[in-house]
Amino acid sequence: MAPWAGAELAALSPLRAVWLTLAAAFLLTLLLQLVPHGLLPGCALFQDLIRYGKTKLGGPPRPAACRAFDVPKRYFCHFYIISVLWNGFLLWHLTQSLFLGAPFPNWLHGLLRILGAAQFQEGELALSAFLVLVFLWLHSLRRLFECFYVSVFSNVMIHVVQYCFGLVYYVLVGLTVLSQVPMDGGNGVVIHCNHRIPFGDWFEYVSSPNYLAELMIYVSMAVTFGLHNLTWWLVVTYVFFSQALSAFLSHKFYKSKFVSYPKHRKAFLPFLF
Repeated sequence: MAPWAGAELAALSPLRAVWLTLAAAFLLTLLLQLVPHGLLPGCALFQDLIRYGKTKLGGPPRPAACRAFDVPKRYFCHFYIISVLWNGFLLWHLTQSLFLGAPFPNWLHGLLRILGAAQFQEGELALSAFLVLVFLWLHSLRRLFECFYVSVFSNVMIHVVQYCFGLVYYVLVGLTVLSQVPMDGGNGVVIHCNHRIPFGDWFEYVSSPNYLAELMIYVSMAVTFGLHNLTWWLVVTYVFFSQALSAFLSHKFYKSKFVSYPKHRKAFLPFLF
């Protein structure tokens, strides 16, 4: 094992622990969904927390106690508003630090040290973090534009816990990027809100190419960090399992709704899964 690899594995910072825990939780959830129905006792709350949007429609009956905590799925736009504002704020301070020599605010500097940023000493990571944060901000801006002008949100719901998780997620991702810095569409007409089987391009291979593309975005960020950044690969691992879970549930929904759904089409990874 290379010396840097041993040091990376030995230092389990709070941020790494969070991403490792999230990745493990979503992996376990995905594995539980692969278990044949009836072998495990059902839990309405668990199913309600892992499903959102249309996949709630294909799940077990939802008790009134679960429906009481519903919020509209169109609130997804709040995630990207938070991301654009928060990660834009982080990008501004990183730009000031890299090119003008201005220090981070004391509270931000202290927070990054608590999260584990002090262990990183490679100077070249600062520029990599700058590029990744730019990509993340642009990605969030694009998603916000899509929420306002492209996406068609029907009356489907998400659980308030999922909503809160989404708000925290983009704050945490931005801090994870910054912790790598050394410390010393268009307008269209809505025809209907019914689901149809999509065809063409990536849809010929997977049911949810949007989830696959999301994974590829985060892998490209890992490449920007130089491939051996363990912290960001833990982020990628979490994204992989969370997107795989969402893709699997969507695939299951499509197969249950459309008897003519293409048999060769996979859920998430072409030809594999």
